[in-house]
Amino acid sequence: MYFVSFATVHWRDVFTRNEYRDEVLASIRHCQEKKGLLVYAWCLMPSHMHMIIGSQGNPLDGIMRDMKSFTSRRLRQLITDNVQESRQEWMLRIMQQSGLRNSNNNGWQLWQQDSHPVELRDWPMTMQKLDYVHQNPVVAGFVDDAAAWLYSSARDYSGIKGLLDIELLE
Repeated sequence: MYFVSFATVHWRDVFTRNEYRDEVLASIRHCQEKKGLLVYAWCLMPSHMHMIIGSQGNPLDGIMRDMKSFTSRRLRQLITDNVQESRQEWMLRIMQQSGLRNSNNNGWQLWQQDSHPVELRDWPMTMQKLDYVHQNPVVAGFVDDAAAWLYSSARDYSGIKGLLDIELLE
């Protein structure tokens, strides 16, 4: 089991529209169904995501690489096609500039390169990371109660069905 965090380039607030957030969730669901991704906790913030994850067989680094690559391509298309996106030019320019500076990309970069995986070796560390994941929107001042943040597994841990199927840590 690992704690991972990944952020958009320059920590830009990309995930402010439902269709962008929903695309990330669709990609996670695909990885759960087709690649063996296990999700124990998650929280999607405007510029980054935290997760506690594992896998059933497939190497986790490959799953994360594929998920980030797919969401990057899909979000580029969504941003390009969204005529109501007032930040369209700005977002596309930043992500294109970032992609051109990075030889690992093909002229476009949504996510920063690292996922910062931390192996969760014991229960106290796991609980500390679980609390960190769920308290992120509270600390940021978006909500007063972690379960009020729709794009988080804090809802599941409080007894409300969340947006993703998760494995509860008990």
